[in-house]
Amino acid sequence: MVFGKTIKMFLIDGDSSGRLTCELSNWTGLAYRIPRTEVKKCSDRPNLSSTGVYMLFGQNEEDKDAVYIGEAEDVYKRLQDHLREKDFWNEVIVFISKDENFNKAHIKYIENKLYEKAKAAKRYVVMNGNIPPIPSISEADRAEMDEYISNLTMLVNILGHKLFEDIKAQIELNEDELFYIEGARGAQARGIQTQEGFVVLANSKIADSYVKSYGERAIMKRNELIQSEKVKEIQGEFIVQEDLLFSSPSAAADFVMGRSANGLTEWKNKYKKSLKDLV
Repeated sequence: MVFGKTIKMFLIDGDSSGRLTCELSNWTGLAYRIPRTEVKKCSDRPNLSSTGVYMLFGQNEEDKDAVYIGEAEDVYKRLQDHLREKDFWNEVIVFISKDENFNKAHIKYIENKLYEKAKAAKRYVVMNGNIPPIPSISEADRAEMDEYISNLTMLVNILGHKLFEDIKAQIELNEDELFYIEGARGAQARGIQTQEGFVVLANSKIADSYVKSYGERAIMKRNELIQSEKVKEIQGEFIVQEDLLFSSPSAAADFVMGRSANGLTEWKNKYKKSLKDLV
C-alpha cells in the first residue's frame, strides 16, 4: 500500500522478469511493463491497441540511462514500429485508461508533462528529438490529467525507474547528517548519504587538477561533468552547480579530491567522525 492506495501487480506469464500489469485501487489507469523481447507476444492484450503513453528505457551510446517518452492512439502498433526503428531500449512501460476515456489531446498533454518532468529530474538522457507540444484542454481535463500523472509517476518509480524523481527531493539537509571533505588543490565539499548512493551537494568545490595516477574512467567522468556545466570553473575554482549522485562515498571522494580515496574515512561529519566511525 502506498499513500492509502493498494497496488495490484500481476505477472502475465508467471515470470517476475517478464510482462506484468500494475494498477492502483480506485484509479482508472493501468500500467504494463514489457521487456523488448516480449512485445510481439502482446497481441494477446487487446487493450494495448488503445490510446496511451509509454516510456522506452535503455542505455544510449555512452552507456547512460536513457528514455524515450511517447504517445499513440494504438500503442501496440507504435511499439512494433519502435522495434524496427529504435535499438537503444530494452524495456517499455505503457499507461492506458481502463475505461478508455483518453482522447488525443489528453495523451498529448500527459506526454508533454512527462517530458518536462524527466528533463527537470535529470536522471535519464531524454531521447526525444523534439519537445512534445502541449495541447489546449479544459481546466477540468487538466486537473484530471494531472491526477493521472501523479499516479503514473509513482508507479514508474515502483517499477524500478526513478525517471521523474528529483535528487534534491530525496535530500533532507539535516546538519547532523552532512559530511565534509577538505583536501589539496582547492577541494572543499559537502555531501550526504542517501538510499541510492552518496550525493555531493551543489556549491561544493572539487580539486582544480588530478594526480597522474587518477583512473581513466574517473577522468572521463570529471571531464563530462565539466563539459555539461554541472561543474563550472569560476575564478580558478571548480564549483559543483547541482547535487550530483555517485554510486558510493569513495566514488564521490575520488571525484572531489582528484585522486583515489577511501570515502569511508575521508568523509567526516561536523564532529570529525568518519563514515567508518559511525558504522
